[in-house]
This record gives sequence, C-alpha cells and structure tokens, in this order.
Amino acid sequence: MTTEELPENDHWLEIVRPGAVSKLGDVRYAVFDFDGTISAIRQGWEDIMAPLMVEMICGDTGPTEAIEAEVREYVDRSTGILTIKQMEWLAEVVRRHGLACNPKTALEYKHIYNERLLVPVRDRLDRLARGECTQRDLAIAGARQLVESLYARGVEMYLTSGTDEVYVVAEARALGVAEFFDGRIYGARDDTQFYTKERIIQRILSEHHLHGQQLLVVGDGPVEIRHAVARGALSLGVASDEVRRFGWNTRKRRRLLNAGVDLLVADFRQHESLLRFLCDLSVGAME
Repeated sequence: MTTEELPENDHWLEIVRPGAVSKLGDVRYAVFDFDGTISAIRQGWEDIMAPLMVEMICGDTGPTEAIEAEVREYVDRSTGILTIKQMEWLAEVVRRHGLACNPKTALEYKHIYNERLLVPVRDRLDRLARGECTQRDLAIAGARQLVESLYARGVEMYLTSGTDEVYVVAEARALGVAEFFDGRIYGARDDTQFYTKERIIQRILSEHHLHGQQLLVVGDGPVEIRHAVARGALSLGVASDEVRRFGWNTRKRRRLLNAGVDLLVADFRQHESLLRFLCDLSVGAME
C-alpha cells in the first residue's frame, strides 16, 4: 500500500508493520497525545501558526512563495513538539531572512501565538459551558470511550502535549477525560522542557522495566510516533479529520507513515474492537 492509498472504508484499523501484530495483547501503560488525538478544541491551530510565522518573518515586506512553503513544511513536520521549540525555529528564521524590523524572542512569539489561538479556543469552551455543544462535539470520535475503557482495565495512562500545561489540564477537564489520567498530565512550561514526550516515554520504560510494546503511544503527529518507534514501544497513529472529528485525513496519514508508525486508525469509533486488539492476549488477529 502506498502512502497515497487509503484503507477500504470497512477497514477501521490499518496494520502498517505486520511484525508488530504478533507482539500485541499486553499493553500496560499508554501515552496519549492530546490535541488532534483526543481533543479537537484546538482544531485549526496550523491556520493560525503558519500565517503568524510568515507575518513575523516578512515584517512589512510582502510574503514570498518560498517563505510560505518553508513555513508550511516546518509546521507540518513539527506537529506535536513543544510550542516554544516551534517559536525558537521562528526566531532563528526571522534572523536568517533579515526582513523584520523588530525581531522578537521565541517566548514573545509564543505569547503572540497563544493570544491568537485562544480566541477560537475560548469561544469553543464558552459554547460548551453554555450547553450549545457537547463534549463529543469537541473530541475525536470515540476517544473518551477508549480512554475510559483502558482506565477500567488498569492501564496506567499519561497525557502529553506541546501546548502549555495549564491549558492542557483545563481542556482535558472540559472534555471529561482528566480523571482517567490520575494527575499524569504534562504540557509545556516556559521555564523547563523536562516533560517532553521523549523524556516521558523513556521514563515510563525505565522506571517500570517494560518490554517496549507493553507501552502504547497514541498520537496524530510524527514527533511522538518517532520517539515510540525509536524505543520499541507500540505506536498507534490517529489520522483523523479534525473538522468532522472522524474519518481519514490523508496528510496526517502520510506523515505518520513516514514516521514509521505500527498501526493506524482514522478515529476511535471502533474503540471496543481496538481495546480487545491491544489488550487481550487471546486476540491474535483482527476480528
């Protein structure tokens, strides 16, 4: 199957690396990315970050196709890393191009980005608080059910994000999933990069003396998937259309395949079958 092809509509799970299937059934710990994997609250963040970056790079100069393409490529491949790291890249590119009259620090760029992104985020959360939408309307289909079922099975779960931790905690609570992570929710902080996805994955494997595929890493970005693959953990990519909150997003699918993902789903509507596939030692193949 090429990266341009998609599974048939009735194939809810795509086995990318068949060798991983023989090792399934013993998931004890799980690391979930938040934005785009569980939550759709920040849907459209790329459409805010990319224009911001072009604006900061070009200053009063009109944007060029080359700069726009450079930014789009970076935003796509950096999905999932700490926002401050993305802004460090922006600060370096601003200096390299030399077009902006008033270059800023990475932290200043991050604050500007957060201010712009929080406009639609707060609007969605306000609509949720007023009862104009539901938790399901702001989450990837089936995500809460999968997390709740893993929790019921005793799987110890961690929630990670490149978004600031204070926002991740608040948004996880708004979606009703925070309780399933028992306080193990980690996001970005201005003063430290200790809780990066890479370090959390490595810490879980080391502290609990796990064989790689006893740890499941679930995400929609290449960053967490590459870290999982590098450490032998089982990786489940979520290539979901965040606007509809279900169905395949071909761009996400391509970048997850390029990251070396083991398994792919478009969403979690088949959460019961997925749970048996991941956690039931008696299940040797898809039903």
